[in-house]
Amino acid sequence: MIRAEQLSKNFGRIKAVKNINFHIRKGEVIGFLGPNGAGKSTTMNMITGYLAPSEGNILIDGINIIENPEEARKMIGYLPEQPPLYLDLTVDEYLKFVSEFKKVPRSRRKADLDDIRDLVKIGNVRGRLIKNLSKGYKQRVGLAQALVGSPPLLILDEPTVGLDPKQIIEIRELIRELGNEHTVVLSSHILPEISATCHRILIINNGEIVASDTPEILSGRLSGTSGSARQKLLIKGDFTEVQTILEKIPSIGSIKTGKGPEKGLTEVLVSASGTEDIREDVFRAMAAADFPILQMAPSDLSLEEIFLNLTTSEEED
Repeated sequence: MIRAEQLSKNFGRIKAVKNINFHIRKGEVIGFLGPNGAGKSTTMNMITGYLAPSEGNILIDGINIIENPEEARKMIGYLPEQPPLYLDLTVDEYLKFVSEFKKVPRSRRKADLDDIRDLVKIGNVRGRLIKNLSKGYKQRVGLAQALVGSPPLLILDEPTVGLDPKQIIEIRELIRELGNEHTVVLSSHILPEISATCHRILIINNGEIVASDTPEILSGRLSGTSGSARQKLLIKGDFTEVQTILEKIPSIGSIKTGKGPEKGLTEVLVSASGTEDIREDVFRAMAAADFPILQMAPSDLSLEEIFLNLTTSEEED
């Protein structure tokens, strides 16, 4: 659905995006991540045609957006961080305007808008002025305008920014539902949102793509381990003594300990020094000390740890 080839963007002497390549397949829900100033917004603006690249090509379902921008943009529904709303229009007036602007055939407009209102659940506010809507409903109306014309590709930039927890859950569920019919590129600083909705993540840092894979595969790659080599434990025993025992196990590379949920319990996160399975070594050491292991489970790197690992190490380099 999207193919970026040797894509670059320069602002004077500043090279914001540096010869990046990536491919997003039809039907994927992709999380696009990057720290501030990494080139994420610049890349999204080039994909949508708002910015022209300095070098390279962007193909939307095989259509070059530089050579044939009108046809390529018909394939895209875009929700920027600040939805492009006309506050003095009612919801219906605004969506009818967007439908006309996008040249939706007159015979399809009513059915198209009815379906969109039902999908994003704004039918109950269709006659209200947009300026009188809550932040959550304004975001839904912004999402509705992106859906007008049934574009196969949706690009959503921070779709839940400023929403309360209930509204975030509702928008998150809606994005998952949209993923059944559309290719979705989701940019967000809320990492649990990406984890909950996306099949794959792209991470950009210093203008370069530094990761492109599922969170599970990136977790194993970055930790250099299988699931058995990184364990989360709950141990019945003194905090200091547990730490001392674990430090004496040669196969353990790193240890993080903390107080457990009850008195006398210690929470531990241990990782192997190599790729070996450390479970038996930990079990034997704790059994010899008469410290029962109440829980032991594999622990993947969280998306936050993956993000910090990739972007922090890149910045240090």
